[in-house]
Amino acid sequence: MAALGRRSWLVPLAMVLAVSSCIAGPAMAAGKTGQMTVFWGRNKNEGTLKETCDTGLYTTVVISFYSVFGHGRYWGDLSGHDLRVIGADIKHCQSKHVLVFLSIGGAGKDYSLPTSKSAADVADNIWNAHMDGRRPGVFRPFGDAAVDGIDFFIDQGAPDHYDDLARNLYAYNKMYRARTPVRLTATVRCAFPDPRMKKALDTKLFERIHVRFYDDATCSYNHAGLAGVMAQWNKWTAKYPGSDVYLGLAAANVPGKKDNVFIKQLYYDLLPNVQKAKNYGGIMLWDRFYDKQTGYGKTVKYWA
Repeated sequence: MAALGRRSWLVPLAMVLAVSSCIAGPAMAAGKTGQMTVFWGRNKNEGTLKETCDTGLYTTVVISFYSVFGHGRYWGDLSGHDLRVIGADIKHCQSKHVLVFLSIGGAGKDYSLPTSKSAADVADNIWNAHMDGRRPGVFRPFGDAAVDGIDFFIDQGAPDHYDDLARNLYAYNKMYRARTPVRLTATVRCAFPDPRMKKALDTKLFERIHVRFYDDATCSYNHAGLAGVMAQWNKWTAKYPGSDVYLGLAAANVPGKKDNVFIKQLYYDLLPNVQKAKNYGGIMLWDRFYDKQTGYGKTVKYWA
């Protein structure tokens, strides 16, 4: 895990806000929650974790990614961010009642769980390196700060043993009565089901599912329209009624003036429909760098 510090891996805001301010109409559906999650850690120019939490926009920030695991090696990639300040920033965010999760996986190819034993080993490392565990000899890249939960962003490789990993992580909660130190979320592709996460999600241990309605022409709003989104959204919300399901959107999705139409459709068309689900949870944005460029989160925050 000591290699965690290695570097590896629009419409102007005023225009976007002008569009949102001129939209009139009734309040959003009763399912509106005000919850907004953002991914942070993929670009050194996105600002610090502390700055992200201080915007007041987000209720959860997901650090990405813990991207090497499963074969006796454990480290992450935070794209040039200074590790020395992240622990203090995590505590700062938590003091402002912003949850901080750590996402595992991502776009790289240096992770997998070949056996049940590897799943147990990864759970042990996550618990002791990033959460409440303090086993001697385990490097803690964020010092004594502990993240609030773990997000599964399994976008590469085989689907094996992520259900084992979920069970092993969640089992640490048995040691506590007053709180749940390990909270689990999943970030999945929009086409149902996500084959890499199906077995894990079927454990019913995940309190939240972020469904990525972008990067897939079969179910992204820009390509498939409302019908394409709802065809998949209804499957996710029906299959996992015990989990809050978040609408995942790309914060870079305001590339030109024509997208004034998209902003209006988001307000009048997409959000009122997804918010009909009893387990609608809120909005997830990818990611803080793009949101800082476009101001997208400032527009949708009050519609979430």
